[in-house]
Amino acid sequence: MQRIYKTAPPCYNIRMELPNDPVMLMSYLNTKLRDGADDLSDLCDALDTDEETLLLRLKNAGLCYEKGSNRVEFL
Repeated sequence: MQRIYKTAPPCYNIRMELPNDPVMLMSYLNTKLRDGADDLSDLCDALDTDEETLLLRLKNAGLCYEKGSNRVEFL
């Protein structure tokens, strides 16, 4: 018997840590931004992450968030 979920299955509710590698972090964030987040603030809310902390982490990794293109890019 196939189980039908009205919401995401329990295994999808696991909170994933953000990648430490700068290129993987950029790729992960850009995928999330492309697939549904309106902007970085919206994505931070969805990931339960502090926006200022994430922006500092991006800067320290040589990355920045471009609001116009809604993408994380190299500085």
